Amino acid sequence: MLTTQNFRYHYSICKDAARCLFLFIMIAFLLALNIPNSYAGEIFTKFPDPVNPQEKYVFYSHGFIVEGTNPKPKHPRFGIYQFPDIKKALARSNFTLIAYHRAAQTKVGEFSRKLADDVRRLIAGGVDPANITLIGFSKGGIITAFTASNLSLRKINIILLASCGGWINSQPDIMLAGNILSIYETSDRFGSCQALIDRSKNVTSFKEIAISTGKEHGAFFTPRKEWVEPVLNWINSRP
Repeated sequence: MLTTQNFRYHYSICKDAARCLFLFIMIAFLLALNIPNSYAGEIFTKFPDPVNPQEKYVFYSHGFIVEGTNPKPKHPRFGIYQFPDIKKALARSNFTLIAYHRAAQTKVGEFSRKLADDVRRLIAGGVDPANITLIGFSKGGIITAFTASNLSLRKINIILLASCGGWINSQPDIMLAGNILSIYETSDRFGSCQALIDRSKNVTSFKEIAISTGKEHGAFFTPRKEWVEPVLNWINSRP
């Protein structure tokens, strides 16, 4: 979605007179409508180009069931995974959302290296690590944890949704870094990330929230306010 901030950025770097005039008119139109910068962010399914060093960037990594070609697969127990609706809900805020639809049978290590490379590209483009957030649910959370461990950046922001449990706790080489938010559902088998935090030396801050919807792992299959609102509030509260 287009925002005043994005138009200002592109206007500042444009070189073609006609394009600059068009962007100037659009900026004036948005200002006339009094649309605030926090109205909505943009959603990207590929790495955004160009990089805006003044923007906040958020990566959302979905759960295992979405891997493949269907953005709305149905689990026999947890129901439909509403990937498009989750992206829209997360994009309500004033940041650029990057949400890749992973291929079937994606390997955790390979994709975590891709995410780490993407973060490095943002930083090379002038983005402060404090303005970068990685969100992951379930397998996406494991990928996110691997990425955070790979990067080891104390200013980056990491959100793990129903991601911690026996398997990740048995991987001593995974150690988080940065500002960490964990949200888990009390009826789910995936629980607290405290054990992971305890062994991680470069954690700058840690907050954990337990929600109780009774929906088990499916609590994160749809954009429920119980987890979406804390996620958006936490991201927007980052300096």
